[in-house]
Amino acid sequence: MVKHIILWKLKEEANTAEVKHGIKAGLEGLIGVVPGLIEIKVETETLASSNVDVMLYSVFEDEAALKGYAVHPAHVAVADTKVRPFTAVRSCIDFVVD
Repeated sequence: MVKHIILWKLKEEANTAEVKHGIKAGLEGLIGVVPGLIEIKVETETLASSNVDVMLYSVFEDEAALKGYAVHPAHVAVADTKVRPFTAVRSCIDFVVD
């Protein structure tokens, strides 16, 4: 399995409940749509100690499934309309787990 974790800092003017809801609904809606996507969770309710606004936690069958997710039309549509326009900073880590 491969875990894919992303942390986003939103643009100041985009850090709203509406934008966060769109990101969460859009990305979590990909379960059952993207082949090889086992689990996906988006956290938008952060504590004051956080220095990012949104976290994506996802699990894929393997690295090939992660690569397929990156170019899958449903994922690209969500990324292009719900995530990228509102993102100031993106950090990502991908790793293999047994």
